[in-house]
Amino acid sequence: MPTTRDYYEVLGVARDASDRDIKSAFRRLARELHPDVNPGDPTAEERFKEVAEAYEVLSDSEQRARYDRFGHAGVRGGGGGGAQGFGSFQDIFDAFFGGADVFGGAGGAAAGEDLLVATSISFVQSATGTEVEVMVDRVEECGTCDGSGAAPGSEVTTCDACQGQGQVRQVVSTALGQMVRARPCPACEGTGRHVAVPCADCRGRGRVRAQSAVAVRVPAGVATGQRIRLQGRGGAGAPGAPAGDLYVEVRVMPDDRFVRDDLDIVHEVSVPATAAMTGTTVSVPTIEGEADVVIPAGTQPGDEMRLKGLGFPVVHGRSRGDQVVVVDVRIPRITSDEGREALRPLADHLSEHGDDGDDEGFFGRLRHAFR
Repeated sequence: MPTTRDYYEVLGVARDASDRDIKSAFRRLARELHPDVNPGDPTAEERFKEVAEAYEVLSDSEQRARYDRFGHAGVRGGGGGGAQGFGSFQDIFDAFFGGADVFGGAGGAAAGEDLLVATSISFVQSATGTEVEVMVDRVEECGTCDGSGAAPGSEVTTCDACQGQGQVRQVVSTALGQMVRARPCPACEGTGRHVAVPCADCRGRGRVRAQSAVAVRVPAGVATGQRIRLQGRGGAGAPGAPAGDLYVEVRVMPDDRFVRDDLDIVHEVSVPATAAMTGTTVSVPTIEGEADVVIPAGTQPGDEMRLKGLGFPVVHGRSRGDQVVVVDVRIPRITSDEGREALRPLADHLSEHGDDGDDEGFFGRLRHAFR
């Protein structure tokens, strides 16, 4: 008997509820009220039918629009039939059986597990790219039987219980009639195969646990914490199922010479005060070896020089950062009266021609060092 209650009230949702909210409310109520959960309870069975009817209408955009405009009269004949649509049946099974394979689907052979390992590389390697080798403890295909699970010389046949499908179907009686649920075949564990003589090394599983080395290409530009995915290099799956993936997390070791700043590489170089005053050329390390940098006359502490294109590249990209050379001007300390007197003429000269009287500038600080 069709319900006379408001469909939104039946599902416990607002009239402007989204499709997702409606489906979520239906699945929650279906799990609570399903006759298999409440055997012998006629009230729960009637409520289940009421919920299914409301969901059938509100989950269909056209029926919902007619219901919003005309009420129950607008959906008589189209709704109110106790979830007669295929989509509603599937949602009921998803709610009650937790998303089990219904009305067909793949077998239950288990896929391999995903694995995570870590590797450390140098700062320079992170900028230029490298290839490393990691040791992985994983489930692998048995080498003795080539993953078949059968002893050498024996045969692998089709499972008689599921006829090679890897799943069996079970007829379930519900308030809505008989329905079919698919589940992994218990005889072959979802493989669809029967092993007459199991392999002695893997005991018929087709897989063994082993530790092996895997070569990993680390692209230029990676940073600490980034992961590289190697598809299909994780744990082996059951016969007929795909392997999992291997994830390699990269850790970049610190380098006393460099600091990373996004795509730029920062390096600090120290030069004597006299060299900063008169200008000089210094050799600095880069990720590609030594490079000469010109220090112009009058360079101040903290001034920067850029070496274009010697920074980090974008991973798998074309753009690249620079190396930034930060100048640290070393001002000597004069500890004797003789030294101060010897440098007095220089201090006077700086006062007249150095930094235009700015005592907070580099030459101002240099004058203070001489006093």
